[in-house]
Amino acid sequence: MTCEEDRRRLAQLIKDRALRFGEFTLASGQKSSYYIDGKQISLAGEGLHLLASQILEHLPPEVEAVGGMAIGADPIAGAVVALAATRGRDLDAFIVRKQPKERGTRQQVEGPLEQGVRVAVLEDVITTGGSTLRAIEALQRECAAQVVCVITMVDRLQGARENLAAEGFKLTALFDITELGVTPENPQS
Repeated sequence: MTCEEDRRRLAQLIKDRALRFGEFTLASGQKSSYYIDGKQISLAGEGLHLLASQILEHLPPEVEAVGGMAIGADPIAGAVVALAATRGRDLDAFIVRKQPKERGTRQQVEGPLEQGVRVAVLEDVITTGGSTLRAIEALQRECAAQVVCVITMVDRLQGARENLAAEGFKLTALFDITELGVTPENPQS
């Protein structure tokens, strides 16, 4: 398949497997009439392969490591670095815990990261960008990471791009919610 065919297939998988309608409370605290369960893509073989391939197409060459907030970004980061290796690109992965580990190294960021590493922060679905900004804060605090970009599978178009830009970070969305046939919602709490 071509890159565009892969993109269309990934969109169809998201619509068929991950997009749900009903009453939901999002991580941001907002109420929503729809939900995208990103794990239905990132924990399925075909979906994860297509997602990793699309991320690699958008990953700037200077990026040395990929990862994000546990648990949503964990399988995605692993797949991206594994697929990159098959294509001759050396990348490391990292995990950002919601809280620092209470034992051992007591780190919030796990992975083989050097100080000043250039990273891409990955998300399955992004709404306001709050979780992403918390992950970035931990990366900068623990390893002085340089965040090159943020890449998400789906942008719900509810403020993430603007909130990240206000802090100096660029968001790349493989899809925005309108490309999946859903009208963006006004933020509700």
